[in-house]
Amino acid sequence: MRTSLKYDFCEIEIYDNYLVSVMFEGINLTPDKNAILLNIATKYFKNTNFGYITNRLQSYSVDPSIYIETSKIENLVSFAIVSSKKINISNTEIEKLFYKKPFKHFTSLKDAIEWTNNIILK
Repeated sequence: MRTSLKYDFCEIEIYDNYLVSVMFEGINLTPDKNAILLNIATKYFKNTNFGYITNRLQSYSVDPSIYIETSKIENLVSFAIVSSKKINISNTEIEKLFYKKPFKHFTSLKDAIEWTNNIILK
């Protein structure tokens, strides 16, 4: 891990090829919070492709329109959701309609990291 960041709504761990976010219980992930991702992409992954992994350990809501803006981050090449909760698996199917890059659901963080690294190396 290169660095760890903490915000009022999440914690993010930055690695060489990807980041892992854990959102806090009950938050609503909206475009203004998503703007932080753009700042992270610029600061930590400038001119480097990377993947975003969200480890959904808590229950929170996501405004699906954030994926439209997230898709515009040119060097963000994949998006992975990690959760074993049935509701999150269903939500992933809806969320992926708004994101136009590789987007996949996993039940293990290890599998999500492996998939992300494979996307980056292609």
